[in-house]
Amino acid sequence: MARAFVSAVQADGPGSERTLRRFQWLAAVTGCDVVVGKLFEPHLDALSIIDELEGAASSTPLLPGLPADPIWAVWAAEGPGQLNALEDAEGAWHLRGIKSWCSGAARVDAALVGARDASGNSRLFAVGMKSAGVAITGEGWSAVGMAQTDSVDVRFDSAPAVPVGGPGRYIDRIGFWHGAAGIAACWHGAAVAIAQPLRQRAVSGRSPADPFVLAALGAVDARLTASASALREAAHAIDQHRSGGAAFGQREALRVRAIVEAAAETVIHCSGRALGAGPLCRDAAHARRVADLTVFLRQSHADRDLAALGARVAQEGDAPWML
Repeated sequence: MARAFVSAVQADGPGSERTLRRFQWLAAVTGCDVVVGKLFEPHLDALSIIDELEGAASSTPLLPGLPADPIWAVWAAEGPGQLNALEDAEGAWHLRGIKSWCSGAARVDAALVGARDASGNSRLFAVGMKSAGVAITGEGWSAVGMAQTDSVDVRFDSAPAVPVGGPGRYIDRIGFWHGAAGIAACWHGAAVAIAQPLRQRAVSGRSPADPFVLAALGAVDARLTASASALREAAHAIDQHRSGGAAFGQREALRVRAIVEAAAETVIHCSGRALGAGPLCRDAAHARRVADLTVFLRQSHADRDLAALGARVAQEGDAPWML
């Protein structure tokens, strides 16, 4: 999928809808399998981060010994574990400690890992998963949802690492909030897939006039249509930002994530109420998709993100509420 995505984007050439194509891929892949989408998105994000911070078209030169098309992860969130980055007398960097929530730890070739340097600054480092001092544990993940991502703790014992950008550059770069919006495209794709059994029930001969099924489908349609519109608008705004236009930052990213999150939660809620326990108990793919998306949505910080959005709206003036 990663190679197919790169080929498709290269075939498109430069254009104003590149971000929309990226969102469409993220949604389609996650709609097929939420776990795969959860691993596919950070791989694409890692390539964008490396290109933005290091100016490299390829990720391979950062670390020797990687395969020709390495699969990357991004483990930047600060969890229960503590990871420190130490620079030796020769200027080489090593990671020491535990990184939590390392999705795809056993499946990827390399990762961009967030750690704290001796001054307490947050920095990003590239590390190969086959490097000495890297140990994948079986600890840190007990959830049923997203179980197949293997989001376990990884222990680093003086593992060699390469800095990617300077202190704070991971968050300060222009693409940070662009990537945050991309996660919402994954949520949308999974929600669309979860909505399909509801739509199929409504159009089948089994209960075409069931008012509760139709009401649920109406609610789902309204939310998913708004979600898709928000993502299309965000994709256009991101392309404009990269071309020197108005900024697409925290306010814009949190807004689109809130819209998509609300749509996904509506889909899960309305589908469950209208269809009952049947699909959740007898359709393994549907049940796993619901469980996986429920966990994936918690990558949002819920009311904390809404509070941050409200603070931005209060500080930065008018919100685009008027038609």
